[in-house]
Amino acid sequence: PGGPGPGHTFPAPKGQSVTALTGVSISAKQGRVTGLVGPDGAGKTTFLRIAAGLMPPTAGRMVVLGLDITGNAAGIRSRIGYMPQQFGLYEDLTVRENLNLYADLQGVPKPLRAERFDRLMAMADLVPFGARLAGRLSGGMKQKLGLACCLVKAPELLILDEPTVGVDPVSRRDLWRIVEELVTRDGVGVVFSTAYLDEAERCHHVVLLHEGAKLEEGPPDRLRDRVRGRVFWVSPASGMAPRDLQAALARSPGVVDATIRSGRVRTVWKVGGPPDLPEVPEARGAVVAPAEPLFKDAFVDRLAAAGVGGHSGGTPVGSGSFAPAVTSGEVVVSVHNLTKRFGNFTAVREIGFQVRRGEVFGLLGANGAGKTTTFRMLCGLLPASEGEIRIAGRDLRRAPARTRSRLGYMAQKFSLYRQLTVSQNLRFYGSAYGLDGRRLRTRVAWALEEFDLRARRHQASGGLPVGYRQRLAMAAALLHEPDILFLDEPTSGADPLARREFWLRINGFARSGVTVIVTTHFMEEAEFCDQMVIMSRGGSLASGTPAAIRALAQTPARPEPSVEDAFLALAEGAVRPKTEGAVHG
Repeated sequence: PGGPGPGHTFPAPKGQSVTALTGVSISAKQGRVTGLVGPDGAGKTTFLRIAAGLMPPTAGRMVVLGLDITGNAAGIRSRIGYMPQQFGLYEDLTVRENLNLYADLQGVPKPLRAERFDRLMAMADLVPFGARLAGRLSGGMKQKLGLACCLVKAPELLILDEPTVGVDPVSRRDLWRIVEELVTRDGVGVVFSTAYLDEAERCHHVVLLHEGAKLEEGPPDRLRDRVRGRVFWVSPASGMAPRDLQAALARSPGVVDATIRSGRVRTVWKVGGPPDLPEVPEARGAVVAPAEPLFKDAFVDRLAAAGVGGHSGGTPVGSGSFAPAVTSGEVVVSVHNLTKRFGNFTAVREIGFQVRRGEVFGLLGANGAGKTTTFRMLCGLLPASEGEIRIAGRDLRRAPARTRSRLGYMAQKFSLYRQLTVSQNLRFYGSAYGLDGRRLRTRVAWALEEFDLRARRHQASGGLPVGYRQRLAMAAALLHEPDILFLDEPTSGADPLARREFWLRINGFARSGVTVIVTTHFMEEAEFCDQMVIMSRGGSLASGTPAAIRALAQTPARPEPSVEDAFLALAEGAVRPKTEGAVHG
């Protein structure tokens, strides 16, 4: 895409309109990867949909492959590959039948198909699954099949809208291997948007969008240089949890960003030089060391300079009404030999663990490992085939409604009513949880304020950007102030700033005694957990604290591995699984 920047305005109810894009102009070249990054609602998807010929700009113009998109959309669509966030696979067709269908739609001659399909399936590691129904593939395999379907006609330009959201690190790496092979071997130009800022490091050129406008662009290394000398590791003093140190540093006025990695807190400061930790009482005794800047650091810093992404304060509004932990050692969730079978298929096999009050417990694993099935059994949404689940000492299968009402659940897929507005959804779910009158109004007002949804309260939830839909789903799960909060991929699709705010809230709830059980594909988020289980093929592959999991991948060449390093090593069989000193019990 190039030329004078396109703009786009969407009509809205009551005669209003929403400007999603204002004159954004970028230049993407063959044989290069151009990345679009930005917060939710920045205009990334709108830009890519215009570039793909799916909607005309309402202002300005866009040139794709030498053609003006206005008047030439059909011709452009025949020369590009486009993969939206929700790619339209036909789940009742096999892998090979999906490829054939997309070859029909794109006019690929039949004599060329066999060789091309074989190449694409080999590239996507789908050769053993050609006869499997698409609906029975894992999330990562579906994404790879979707990308293969986009490539059946050998496009001149590939447009990808957040292709790696919701897939595990192994599948994400595979998708990038495919993209880089197309770029280096075939000279294909790639334009993609992403919620993973480490992927921006792989780009030749990155464009940062905010509120429909271009905020910054350039090679990743040039953008990284803006924070050089302002990025530091802060290692917590003995006895202090990394997530508590992170929450304290995130509230400091001198800190732009604070995240956890490898048991330490990675910080970006407003001014250069060694940071002044005495301003942060909780950081007494911490050790500070300089860090090499990453693109993520520059991203957050540039948005902060534009007034985006203020600190949430670490403790959620309203959390004071949550009862504090009675004892730090109280077991509130106990799972023993949990098994789930669907016919002859065993989805979960003899899983067991315990979670104490106020802990954050993580379930990790590749797509299809059994995490969501385990989650649904823990919430009482799916009956177990064997085993026992006890919530606060009660068998979940026989627990009274009062016990179940103290659970909060956020599903992996958006499960609210798309035709209802944000406010209507909150009132409906609040009523379903037994709230009414002043209490309902107070909690809805809290949710709108806490999750920055007030400006969108009259918007239909189905039309919200992905990140805002996640905010709404989490707000609905928290309306009744549950004692135990189940979060299934709570930040999938959310931008990095929204993920940071989510985890500050989650940390605040845990510190006040709420027990949180979470699944995630963002391995950096696993660092916030007190304990975790890594699942594989329905069973437990490894379990323990983040430090114990990281230690599995520790080598002389990699003395400070991350949880993601350990996850990949376990998934590839490069290290031996352990459970020593791991989950309680």
